[in-house]
Amino acid sequence: MLNKLRSQYDKFPRPFRILVAATFIDRLGGGLIFPFLSLYVAQKFDVGMTEVGLLFGIWSISSLIGSMIGGALADKFGRKVILIFGLLFSAGTSLFMGFVEEMRVFYILAAIAGIFSDIGHPAQQAMVADLLEGKKRAEGFSILRVAANLAITFGPMIGGLLSGISYLLLFIGDAVASSITALIVFSKIPETKPVIDTKDKPESIIETIGGYRVVIKDKLFVAFIFSSILMLTVYTQMYSTLSVFLFRVHGVSAREFGLMMSVNAAMVVLFQFWVTRRIKQYPPMLMMVMANILYGIGFGLFAVIDMVYLFFAAMAIITIGEMIHIPVSQALATSFAPEHMRGRYMAAFGISWAVPNIAAPLLAGLVMDNFTPYWVWILAGLISIASASAFTFLYFKTRKRFQAGMTFQPD
Repeated sequence: MLNKLRSQYDKFPRPFRILVAATFIDRLGGGLIFPFLSLYVAQKFDVGMTEVGLLFGIWSISSLIGSMIGGALADKFGRKVILIFGLLFSAGTSLFMGFVEEMRVFYILAAIAGIFSDIGHPAQQAMVADLLEGKKRAEGFSILRVAANLAITFGPMIGGLLSGISYLLLFIGDAVASSITALIVFSKIPETKPVIDTKDKPESIIETIGGYRVVIKDKLFVAFIFSSILMLTVYTQMYSTLSVFLFRVHGVSAREFGLMMSVNAAMVVLFQFWVTRRIKQYPPMLMMVMANILYGIGFGLFAVIDMVYLFFAAMAIITIGEMIHIPVSQALATSFAPEHMRGRYMAAFGISWAVPNIAAPLLAGLVMDNFTPYWVWILAGLISIASASAFTFLYFKTRKRFQAGMTFQPD
């Protein structure tokens, strides 16, 4: 099986394979620090979880701003230069965070780091779309996802060892990883921005940023973002509310929940590429419907089950939905965009992640604190049904637009 997977992987363009390796290194650096950042801040500055929550809120908002700026700049100046720019500045801000002694300064650096950590993300996604065509894109995004999950598997283990020596080593390690990634992109990956043959004068930076008006006017894409927000409002509960619910209601320990998350990561590493290849012949919008159904079943089960082995079964169902949802949604987002606007479309698609990351944990917390906690998962099931209905509507509305391997067709 490994030989078969390798032979399939080797069929991808060399620049894409290098991008996958570079992504693994960068995510490995992030995996060193993010699992321990809350603990570091609470201990270093002697603050409570309210201040920690505010820190991550600032990070999420600034990341969205950075993504929107980065998407426009990637369409204006190219994918490669913006990706390198973001990596280098992210390395610098990460290093400075390790030496900060005041919480208010840490807030400022977190805002700056949030901007630069995501400014290159639309460029990376646009680069994948530039290098791969049609249905190959979903496979490409699935490979990137496997690389990221491998990094998340090893990063926290290494970070745990380094934190026992000094937390500063985590920030240094993240900075080094980002710098190495920038060097690889600079020396090994060519610029992929399509050359647009036009007699019109080039856009100014203001005009490029103003191009988001075109994105906003794309009603089907906006509907796609809204549907994705509903879907991710459910999905993000896995990383925020689920551990608290299982501990408070069922007494599931941190160790047991950690094992559940390890099963999730292992399933992605082992089966992501296989799942993506099996579903590529089906309409992507219908696969989003299927993923919503699996989310509705998986998360909804937590409202009625009370045995640990059933919790693992529910997590397995959610993970199958995740393996369908994430690479397909990324490929779909690139397919909405004309070539010269891929960066801006991918940045706008980031809103579908940013809104749930900011709002979903708060909303779930309000439900848990004021009603029976089981309502979180009942609502998750209902929201999944609403999202599945929205994607079904989009399937019928976009059939004419997506033709010949999901290429862009202006309305």
